[in-house]
Amino acid sequence: MTTAIPHAPKKRLSMTAQILIATVGGFALGLLLNLSGLATQEIVRDWLLGGLLKVVGELFKNALLMLTLPLIFVSLACGVGSLKEPAQLGRIGAKTLAFYLGSTIFSISFALLLATIFQPGAGVDMGSGQALNIQQPPSLITQLTTMIPPNPVAAFATGNVLQVLIFALMFGLAIVLSGEAGRPVETFLNSLNEVVMKLVAIVMAFAPYGVFALLTIAIAQLGLTQIAALGKYFALVLVALIFHLFVTYPLMLKVFSGLSPAMWLRKMRPILLFAFSTSSSNATIPVTLKTTEQALGVSNKVAAFTIPLGATINMNGTSIMQGVATLFIAQAYGVELTLLQLATVVGMATLASVGTAGVPGVGLIMLSMVLTQVGLPIEAIGVIMGIDRLLDMTRTAVNVSGDVAVSCIIAKQEGELDLDRYNDPDASTENATRA
Repeated sequence: MTTAIPHAPKKRLSMTAQILIATVGGFALGLLLNLSGLATQEIVRDWLLGGLLKVVGELFKNALLMLTLPLIFVSLACGVGSLKEPAQLGRIGAKTLAFYLGSTIFSISFALLLATIFQPGAGVDMGSGQALNIQQPPSLITQLTTMIPPNPVAAFATGNVLQVLIFALMFGLAIVLSGEAGRPVETFLNSLNEVVMKLVAIVMAFAPYGVFALLTIAIAQLGLTQIAALGKYFALVLVALIFHLFVTYPLMLKVFSGLSPAMWLRKMRPILLFAFSTSSSNATIPVTLKTTEQALGVSNKVAAFTIPLGATINMNGTSIMQGVATLFIAQAYGVELTLLQLATVVGMATLASVGTAGVPGVGLIMLSMVLTQVGLPIEAIGVIMGIDRLLDMTRTAVNVSGDVAVSCIIAKQEGELDLDRYNDPDASTENATRA
């Protein structure tokens, strides 16, 4: 008589692997539908792309956005409320703003240099662009004066990330200053934070399906024809974005913190895939915050402040697009910008990254503001709108990467980084134990 040997349970694919498979599958199906012409057929266009996949993709994206504001408020209020020294918040805030504004200035200056060298707009016909319908943003003064919400409930209802962030900061600070009276509130918020993070895990379980749907639709509608028409511009922006992600950020991480860039890049994969598929820094906040804390070991005190603020004001990828696009349009019209005008581009793009926070279509809105300041026609944006969807996906990934890099740097400098977790290749959001 033989004894049956029990079968070992099958090892389940990690969430990162599942999302990667969904990304490749979405690209492949979308490209197939576009190149075969099926994307324009009624049954595919209306029932598959505009029906089933749109429902799946939008439900997933809305679920991420649903989590964003509760997560920002609870996590940030908990982080600030646990501070023993309120002065630490001032140091973290000052460092965060310095890194965010400094990297934005560098990114757009780098983009202007590349566009000056490679001349992407030389010989381009500007006569065939899409019709423009760009929403005019509020002025910078309006944005700054409305940072503090007159009605916190309205801030939540309208999805104003910056106002919710400010309210959470003030609420957390009030907990600290209340002493013992604030402890029960802190305990309640810590429990609520655990519940919200569990909700994040539930939504992330459906991530592969959402990513597959969103990418299939985007690639099927974009295709290769529009990319080829503006190949030099597209390639230059893409190269600048990739350089910023794989050279600038790792170098910044190494110089200012001494942390391993290779480990950082390894653990960035789920964040990059989410950002790429959703094209929204805000929608990616739940994933970014969870990965930054659990896989990279950044304390909640730092991450809960730096990640939401970065999603609101730190737009290095968008700044790169603005720099290249501005010179692309100037070159196509035969306009040579002076040094003063180039400096204006840098200054306006930096200010716009703060002033247009939370406005839909932020990339094109910011670009229209920059073009207006240097006397270039905003109608020219219509020429690059056709290929902006794929570039928007890429620059969103670069934007959120900058948020995570700065979070790691500041956490290391403030002694709020779990180095063992950061350097553990197996530490992830799937096996991390929250403190």
